[in-house]
Amino acid sequence: MADFAFVCKSYRGDVARVRRLLDSLVDNNPEQIPVVVIVPKDDLSLFHEALAGRRHDLVCDDDVVNSHPQAADRHLLERYRATPGYRAQQVIKAEAWRLLGCSAYLCMDSDTVFLRPARRSDFITPAGHPYTLLHQSRELLQLAVNRGHAKVAEAFRAESEKLKAVFGRVGPDYDFGPQPLIWSARVWSDLHEKFLAPRGWTLWDAIDQIPTEIRWYGEALLAYRSIPLDPIEPLFRVYHHEWQWFVQQRLGESAATLPAQFIGAVYQSNWEYELDVPGTRSAMSMLSRRLKRLRRRWQARG
Repeated sequence: MADFAFVCKSYRGDVARVRRLLDSLVDNNPEQIPVVVIVPKDDLSLFHEALAGRRHDLVCDDDVVNSHPQAADRHLLERYRATPGYRAQQVIKAEAWRLLGCSAYLCMDSDTVFLRPARRSDFITPAGHPYTLLHQSRELLQLAVNRGHAKVAEAFRAESEKLKAVFGRVGPDYDFGPQPLIWSARVWSDLHEKFLAPRGWTLWDAIDQIPTEIRWYGEALLAYRSIPLDPIEPLFRVYHHEWQWFVQQRLGESAATLPAQFIGAVYQSNWEYELDVPGTRSAMSMLSRRLKRLRRRWQARG
């Protein structure tokens, strides 16, 4: 594996989204940066068939779990199988470096789309270490308050305080994302060696207690300075909420205008349900989502 890779964690419900992601890279990966898709073992055959002819490497969650040096002693494969998917996928993404052997990687979810060419220099400094996503998310938080979604800002601050307390940091509430995330293997390694291992923990224990791998990475980086700190803002426009997407559309934002500032966009699958595999959601869930979409579209007009 090269020293830098694009890594996407997925599962069978998002197979159409992964096809879209890989198709968007056909013309937007001029340096042929390796692309790795990680899926549950039971989904391998489905993805082999669905992604045929598209440039990628396919690996399974089990191999990532077993790449931990204490996987057998700590029964980590059993831990993985007993952990809810939304938490397990956080650990899989954060531990991918062990299996892939890369020093840095862009970690993506399936709902990512590239809208212009991406090069290694977008993610790695001239000195050879990754940039760090580090900002205070003021634009999104203010927009949320403006649109009557104050709980978004409240949740952001509450989550930040938890991880700051763990590392004893006093200061601003930082956002170390959103995904796609530029991650250094050295940061994850230092988190293990300097924080988790002395406590007899693995990352599974950390995520069980505070399930936010993005903040574990960011606060560990600030605590141990495993790499030089070169902060940048997000490189992808992420539509966290459907109301945000509608508001930005109303202001003239589109896939055609985004490349002026962003490499791509993320249309989160929790509201962009059109690409769900049939049967993933119940009929009542789909109806509820459609009704909520109509209401949010109407609210965005105000």
